Amino acid sequence: MRLLSLLLLWLALAVPAVAAPSALDQALAAGAAASPTGPQRTERIEAELVPMSAWAAPGSTAVVAVRQKIKPGWHTYWRNQGDSGGPTTLEWSLPAGIKAGDILWPLPERQRLQSLMNYGYSDVVFLPVPIEVPASARPGEVLSLRATARFFVCSDEMCVPEDLNLALNLPVRDGAAPLDPRYGQAIQDTVAAAPRPAGIVARAALADGRLTLTASGGPLANARPRWAYFYPFRGGIIDHAAAQSGERGPQGLTTTVAAGRNLVAEGLTGPIQGVLSTDLGAWEITAEPGAPLAGVAGDGGIGDGEGARTAGSTVDAVGFLRVALFALLGGLILNLMPCVFPILAMKAAALSRSAHHPVEARRDGLAFLAGVLATFVVLAGALLALRAGGQILGWGFQLQSPAVVAALALLMLAVALNLSGVFHVGSGLQGAGNGPLSRLPGAVGAFFTGVLAVVVAAPCTAPFMALALGAALVMPWPMALAVFVMLGLGLALPYVLISFSPRLLARLPRPGPWMESLRNLLAFPMYGAALWLAWVYGRQTADALALLFGAGLMLALALWLFGRRQASPGRGRVFAAAAAAPLILALGLGVMAGRAAPADRASSGSRLPSAPWSEAAVRSALTEGRPVLVNFTADWCVTCKINEGAALSSPRTAEALQAANAVYLVGDWTRRDDAITAELQRHGRSGVPLYLLYAPGEPEPRILPQLLTEGVVVDALRTAAKR
Repeated sequence: MRLLSLLLLWLALAVPAVAAPSALDQALAAGAAASPTGPQRTERIEAELVPMSAWAAPGSTAVVAVRQKIKPGWHTYWRNQGDSGGPTTLEWSLPAGIKAGDILWPLPERQRLQSLMNYGYSDVVFLPVPIEVPASARPGEVLSLRATARFFVCSDEMCVPEDLNLALNLPVRDGAAPLDPRYGQAIQDTVAAAPRPAGIVARAALADGRLTLTASGGPLANARPRWAYFYPFRGGIIDHAAAQSGERGPQGLTTTVAAGRNLVAEGLTGPIQGVLSTDLGAWEITAEPGAPLAGVAGDGGIGDGEGARTAGSTVDAVGFLRVALFALLGGLILNLMPCVFPILAMKAAALSRSAHHPVEARRDGLAFLAGVLATFVVLAGALLALRAGGQILGWGFQLQSPAVVAALALLMLAVALNLSGVFHVGSGLQGAGNGPLSRLPGAVGAFFTGVLAVVVAAPCTAPFMALALGAALVMPWPMALAVFVMLGLGLALPYVLISFSPRLLARLPRPGPWMESLRNLLAFPMYGAALWLAWVYGRQTADALALLFGAGLMLALALWLFGRRQASPGRGRVFAAAAAAPLILALGLGVMAGRAAPADRASSGSRLPSAPWSEAAVRSALTEGRPVLVNFTADWCVTCKINEGAALSSPRTAEALQAANAVYLVGDWTRRDDAITAELQRHGRSGVPLYLLYAPGEPEPRILPQLLTEGVVVDALRTAAKR
């Protein structure tokens, strides 16, 4: 009956035609009789060939589309599938004279799956294809269009290749055709929105493993996009999962992303083609190798669009209050973290001096609070501004710079020398005759103690603090700044409460000679902090530690001479002149140390057998059916090092790792690493430590506590091995 219906339809449409059919007519009729028209289905996808217009005119280009209706939880892929899967392909079987063009690909969705980024489609999507109809086609004919569509239909857990044979019988008539009443408008909208060239000039440059694209002209001139993202047509050109940073200018924009493995291996040998998507539109571009274009930077940073979609548009008041509470608790707990111990020495010295002067104590408490909050706001503002510009940074980002670490090491040395009495700060601001401690700075000193507390506390991520920071970095900036302020309030709150508690202050001994001894004793935690920062600097750089040691020696000499000048007013000019030379030399050596070349660090100093973390290493181990323990750490993270010494380097842990046949991977964040930053962000964290345990067959890893014990790690490995 179906064959009879098709033959009757053909006869009805063929009435105006001549009686003797041509060879083309016969082929079209045979194709129409054999084609499986209508939707074709599998368990995961429904697909069919559908027309944009009700008919095709002779000598015209008709548009048909592969309509995909994809099962919820599943997806198909764009022309560049990203990190996994495969693009949809069409194998056409057409009558003579009919030609099918390439798929006009709609802009894909970014589909992030753990450490992967894929480009594809979900729900319903139309893939339009132009069909050239020959002028010899006669009105009344029916074009039998047949195609074998090959899909990769994937979920978060598996991929299934699906092949469906699709067909469409498209009539030929004279004149302009109206849109097909079923899907014509949807196909037309897809064609209108599909990226295509728009007169944009683009250049590409590859340096230090990063691809920089500059684009100007066309719709980008005098535009102010908020975000931009580049989809390459070929795989391996970029690291698909990496965040893309950008900057706009009066004539266009600049976007930068980590280069993919193929580009790194082959180099930039030719043009790079792809789609540049922005909040203003999406266009195809061809970036020729060359120097950056002019007028594509300087007007502010732009993001890559992914953060904008997940930003705090859905953050309600209850969620914000919960995050703010976590930040307050995290700041309180931060006082107990190892990073803050050196600063506790300075706070103890200040409390001992002002304990029996309530007005002074309250003033110092408020000044310390102001220093903490101001520094949190400055660091948070810098972090949020850089992230708005597309940079992928995390908490503690300032200690990823060897220059900053070197400067902090020298600053800690200077503070320690001050506490040791080598020289005195603020002697001109304090009254004379009140003993050596009167020469310690008052409110100014308390303020800068708060500044140092935040800077040095940055390597630590306390419980509750990680969740708060991770949430803050995707909130609107006013909420994010409020969360950082709450974190600072928690850090400063104990000191402020003691400063405003006369009963607690009254319990401290009266001022006396013991205070000078305490002050000198408290210098040693600061010496320890300076040595620790020097060790971190040595881990970050290649053979430059001698420069930092030389700068420290010259700084110590200059400050000792400055102290001699303070102790001998009559010979002050002589000592001041003598101190100038070592101070200048210290500054010069410090600048050289800050510009030192980075060290080539393949892995962390963990004592367990380990390999460097990478997404490929995780996938490879899971493919082999082995659990994976990942340690995201940094040399400047004191909590990380304590966990590694207490829980990740014991014989029991090594035995459990071996018994589970697990792989131990270390993600070293001592220096900036965008891939690690992106991975931290994917798990809701903005800093280290982060410990992940992958079990074969499980879609998501288990996140272990930030404060590890040997038992926690061993039990987690045993559980993963049983799955």
